[in-house]
Amino acid sequence: MLSLIGFATILIIVLLLLSGRITPIIGLVIIPIVGALLAGFGFPEIGVFFGEGIDKVINVVIMFIFAILYFGVMQDAGLFDPIINKMIAISRGNVIAVAVGTVLIGAIAHLDGSGASTFLITIPALLPLYKRLKMSPYLLLLLVGTSASIINMVPWGGPIGRVGAVLGVDPTELWRPLIPLQIIAIILLIGMAVILGMRENRRIAKLTETDLANIEAAAAIELTDDSAIEKKDNSLARPKLLWVNLLLTIGLIAMLVWGIIPAGFIFMIALSIALPLNYPNVNEQMERIKAHAPNALLMASIILAAGSFLGILTGSGMLDSLATDIVKFLPAMLVPYLHLIIGFLGVPFELVLNTDAYYFALLPVVEQIVTSYGVEAASAAYAMTIGNIIGTFISPFSPALWLALGLAGLEMGKHIRYSFFWMWGFSIILIVIAMFIGIV
Repeated sequence: MLSLIGFATILIIVLLLLSGRITPIIGLVIIPIVGALLAGFGFPEIGVFFGEGIDKVINVVIMFIFAILYFGVMQDAGLFDPIINKMIAISRGNVIAVAVGTVLIGAIAHLDGSGASTFLITIPALLPLYKRLKMSPYLLLLLVGTSASIINMVPWGGPIGRVGAVLGVDPTELWRPLIPLQIIAIILLIGMAVILGMRENRRIAKLTETDLANIEAAAAIELTDDSAIEKKDNSLARPKLLWVNLLLTIGLIAMLVWGIIPAGFIFMIALSIALPLNYPNVNEQMERIKAHAPNALLMASIILAAGSFLGILTGSGMLDSLATDIVKFLPAMLVPYLHLIIGFLGVPFELVLNTDAYYFALLPVVEQIVTSYGVEAASAAYAMTIGNIIGTFISPFSPALWLALGLAGLEMGKHIRYSFFWMWGFSIILIVIAMFIGIV
């Protein structure tokens, strides 16, 4: 009975999230409570389960709130702008160089962990250049999306934060073993950008005069739009403090890697330095906090709701019971490798499951199953995360991707057709590399 109720609870949450009828917070809070009541637990017991679940995620919540605020302030202060502008200037005019530059620009722009800001920075800056060189804007989206997905393995990125909440582990601890993989992945993506740049060169060479005329007309429109974008308000930028902000950010990342202080405390300290440093006026400081608070509170509230969900499913025994019964129906030879199977199918899963459903509904069940066969919980989580995270910006459930499509004037279906197999193949290669270097 516990298994059936647990399965129904997870299935209902997934279906409601996919249908878009409820927010993740409502689904993760209300449905498990109903499930626990049906399983015979009273409110006092459910309250205990809730407390245990919240205890596991509170450090993740603190880190997310202050990380989002800190990187929002750095974005406002213009920390990344000179680097991105310089790389655009260097790569201008050469198709392969532009493709490689796109990877690096996407990686730098996504250091704040926000997909929306990444696309707001990269697409208006690079789209006119792509149009001018007759390059496909779908290539721009593929390269920026894949590059951002690699950087999204940072602890203040959504997926690792969710994994930390599920496992009850500090996301910074989960991130450290992934740093070598991120470096390898960026190098491999640069290689892929060279290959795609060469392919793009051949495609451009085959264009007819009519095609070229249409593209040049579109480029003229983009140039007009670009000139308007360049007139945006830069009153928040602090170019004279560029090096100070850069040193502060490098120091922050070094402390995260070192790990002697909790990640949330590190971001608290860094934000407390960054705000008065860049915006001495108290009203300006409050405005910066207010500007980025919605993003911070949204992510924090989802993680807290997930803590409630996991606390109830774990404390009630539903998760254990479900994992035990699923094993009975799976071929015995496949069960110990279930995390790898799901990982290799991670990108296709992005087309049918949203991020919350994947990490809060699927991951806990798979982790419970494979750990009973001696697989480490972190290893199972890494396999599923690495396989899935590359497909973050191919999913129709990603609001940031819809923003990107709107900025570039592209279609979701064409983007999926253009990028799907490149992203899926790239994710499989990363899992194999992760196995080779001992992460999985």
